[in-house]
Amino acid sequence: MIRAREVRVIASEGEQLGVMLLRDALQKAEESGLDLVEVAPTAVPPVCRIMDFGKYKYEMNKKAHESKKHQTVIAVKEVKLRPRTDDHDVQFKTNNIKRFLEGGDKVKVSIMFRGREMAHPQQGRALLDRIVNDLQAVAIVEQAPRMEGRNMFLMLAAKAQK
Repeated sequence: MIRAREVRVIASEGEQLGVMLLRDALQKAEESGLDLVEVAPTAVPPVCRIMDFGKYKYEMNKKAHESKKHQTVIAVKEVKLRPRTDDHDVQFKTNNIKRFLEGGDKVKVSIMFRGREMAHPQQGRALLDRIVNDLQAVAIVEQAPRMEGRNMFLMLAAKAQK
């Protein structure tokens, strides 16, 4: 798959063999029982290395897998409420939000308005303020409460651990 006429060749031990024609480089790789792999295609001339390509692919997969292992995935959980939700239900939802935040997730708290409830958005704002107040110890407001259509929502994230 190498398209260049001349390539800079590096041996399997890391020593430079210099610039040579592609067919000579392929012949050297074949003599040593290894593959000719283009490692820097943008260089002038392109840099190729004599190595075991299967082993190289295996090592790259292993590195990619290792780096994925140390990543943390942050999910956004959503908790939905209504402006006239009862106190006990709000407390129950607040406990769920606390559990989600301690698990490392972000939480979107939505308040859904229906019909004439749209005339009183201050009730929804008061409910969101109450939830933020209850969760002051474990959460910070990442996105302030705002209306979007018939829903009011805010985003909460866990406070940084000391």
